[in-house]
Amino acid sequence: MNIEEKALSMFRAEPYRYNCAQTVCAALERMDLVESLSACSGGRAPDGLCGALYGALQCSPEECRVNIMARFVDRLGYSRCRELKKEGQVSCRECVSTAVSLAAGAKA
Repeated sequence: MNIEEKALSMFRAEPYRYNCAQTVCAALERMDLVESLSACSGGRAPDGLCGALYGALQCSPEECRVNIMARFVDRLGYSRCRELKKEGQVSCRECVSTAVSLAAGAKA
């Protein structure tokens, strides 16, 4: 199972019921951050960021964060939840998959 599949298997699924931000951190084995991100979904991450993207940024070295943000926007078009969800353009599952992939690549 690759990192994207691992994340998607935990997203909103029993027994975890993780939101997008928590899912990314859990898939990246950053359990120390999972609880603190419980309110970071549905556009409630700082600055309205996508929760999955915010989770990826929190799990990544500071020197990688600008690149992760830019690559996320390149792939999905936006960084903010409201813009991503407008008219159903991008699914939460796609955001989770993209964010966890970028963060995992930044750690390699």
